Amino acid sequence: MRPVIGITCNFDERDEVGLVTRLGAPCQKWHFVADHYIRSVEQAGGIPMLLPIYNDMETMREAADRLDGLLISGGNDINPAEYGAAVKAYCGAVLPKRDRQDIFLARAVFRETQKPILGICRGIQVLNVACGGDLYQDLEIEGNYRHHFCDMFPSNCEVHKVKLAAGSRIGGILGKETVSVNSFHHQAVKQAAPGFLAGACSEDGVVESIEFPGERFALGIQWHPEMMYDSEEQQKIFRAFIDAC
Repeated sequence: MRPVIGITCNFDERDEVGLVTRLGAPCQKWHFVADHYIRSVEQAGGIPMLLPIYNDMETMREAADRLDGLLISGGNDINPAEYGAAVKAYCGAVLPKRDRQDIFLARAVFRETQKPILGICRGIQVLNVACGGDLYQDLEIEGNYRHHFCDMFPSNCEVHKVKLAAGSRIGGILGKETVSVNSFHHQAVKQAAPGFLAGACSEDGVVESIEFPGERFALGIQWHPEMMYDSEEQQKIFRAFIDAC
């Protein structure tokens, strides 16, 4: 039996989502996720299952009970209130409804089960916040780091290098000390959650991966390996995740 992998969804209440695509009508709400997440999980041997935004957290918990692993996908910035900070003008758009579910879900799966968790982009940030860490609301303004939202490049293009920590899970998965990655974020982990270690950092010092040491597979990746669909190296991340599941 192949493992069933829950993939968190984005959520949007705007009419434009349906009207521009000609798939809907006014006053409809939309749950969606990029196809790359789905294809990467399926290609690695898992069965992808989309997790919508539920109205009832107990419904969400029951859905999570039926999963073999959790993939927290990318999306909006996280409400700074979730990590005890005041929102700044340079924070991007937030979706409190999704924050509430993603953080509750990540915390429940991490604390109450041994199911593997993989967080990508927003997902590493959700995992970090859910377990007690915090974030930079904007890397350039708050941290004086370089520009990391490199959407001037194609999504699968390598734009900077990350150094993998010796003995880290991510280093073991990729089998290298340094890898080149894409980059589509302006927020990132500031202080890793208690018990978590930074497994990778960019050349300018931004945390690019966090992991929980030991046998438990709880891994966050700041770049987008699913977008690098033509990279055999990056697909190793999904295979390691599915193998753990």
